[in-house]
Amino acid sequence: MELVSQIIDLFLHLDKHLSLIISQYGMLTYCILFLVIFIETGVVIMPFLPGDSLLFAAGALAANPANNLNVVILMALLFIAAFLGDTLNYIIGNAIGPRVFEKDYFLLKKDHLVKTQKFYEKHGGKTIIFARFIPIIRTFAPFIAGIGTMNYRRFISYNLIGGFVWVVAFILMGFFFGNLPLIKKNFTFVVFGIIILSLMPPLLELIKQRVAKKAVKM
Repeated sequence: MELVSQIIDLFLHLDKHLSLIISQYGMLTYCILFLVIFIETGVVIMPFLPGDSLLFAAGALAANPANNLNVVILMALLFIAAFLGDTLNYIIGNAIGPRVFEKDYFLLKKDHLVKTQKFYEKHGGKTIIFARFIPIIRTFAPFIAGIGTMNYRRFISYNLIGGFVWVVAFILMGFFFGNLPLIKKNFTFVVFGIIILSLMPPLLELIKQRVAKKAVKM
């Protein structure tokens, strides 16, 4: 329970935690942000780490000269982290193979994998791009691709596009809008909003599937 409360606190007060990291570690903040994005996208059992909201918060803090965060360096480093993370995830999926679907593992639920595979079957290679904006699916999509649904050369092109658009979009949104008085004052609600908006596509898809099933039964 303590771990869960710490994770929730991290999400709710992301701007404060990041400000504290900047004040304590200075330029090492780049390395810390790099590692978080790399792990969130590259380690299939870590989908709960902040992604969208962290990029937004980093962009907002980079807009303040006092924080000594260069927004261009930030975008370049975190794009590399996102690209390498997805690449590692693909390699892990390729090494483990289809047997991962046989049962549940610790922090690796078969249900999440199956849902990601269905999303993948519907959207094809574009899943690697779309998934960047959807928590959980973002972490599982390259893993599923590595299991055998996409060759590496094709995966790399989608990985480059998706990683670039995701990182640049959220950092620039934070950079230009994160310090507006209304957003700064209600940053917790903004983080919640980002998470909810990110979760809307799979939720709408789930509702659509259930409505379709009921229609078939009738």
